[in-house]
Amino acid sequence: MPPQQKYPLIWQKKNFLIKIFCSIPNIATGILIRAGNTHFVVDPGDGILRDLNKEIGTKNILNVSDAFITHGHHDHVGGIWTLITYMRVMHKQTPLSIHYPIGCVEIESIYHAFHNVYSKSLPYKITLKPIKESKSIHSHGISIKPFPVIHREYLNDGVSTRQVPALGYKFNFNGMKICYGGDTAYCIELVKHAKNSDLAIIEAGHDEDTPDDMHMTTKEAVSIGKSAKKYFLVHVPE
Repeated sequence: MPPQQKYPLIWQKKNFLIKIFCSIPNIATGILIRAGNTHFVVDPGDGILRDLNKEIGTKNILNVSDAFITHGHHDHVGGIWTLITYMRVMHKQTPLSIHYPIGCVEIESIYHAFHNVYSKSLPYKITLKPIKESKSIHSHGISIKPFPVIHREYLNDGVSTRQVPALGYKFNFNGMKICYGGDTAYCIELVKHAKNSDLAIIEAGHDEDTPDDMHMTTKEAVSIGKSAKKYFLVHVPE
């Protein structure tokens, strides 16, 4: 069993950095990636604006070019409204692209509500970029490879489940690779992309006795993490 990891979790190699402010099931996730002078936000859950303000300050927040969403559950997207509204109030001038799995209605609903309220007073452009296939994305010298993962949610009856649109991402910069699986059950795509990564960020949100198609057990997560040069376990119930 790996030692209990405390947030924030930080990994840095040369000018490539990731800081996981938190990843707490049903509460919030928030991740910052810095590659050179470029800043990306990943899964901006509740509290992301506070954490970014403390970490990088207003100027760098306004220069964030891309946000990457793994799926639409509230603990991964709950801070988006606050973040994009702050960018409006502080007069962001450069565009923001929001990448998300196609069919993620939460992102589209948040965007359309925001646009309905603020479209006449928005100083910057927001571009929604639904991801339909595992084609690499290139931004500011960084290559981002999305890949499908398996994540389900319960329906109202508390028994039936459905697959939600969900992705993992592999960030490549100057020959260094960070693999982030988001929320997922054990799946071959994550196994493939985590292997030999400089860092793999693997969720371990399920207990050992009842593995399912929503989250991974610690044993499953560790088995994948060990294939990378270093790994963090996240989304572990407190």
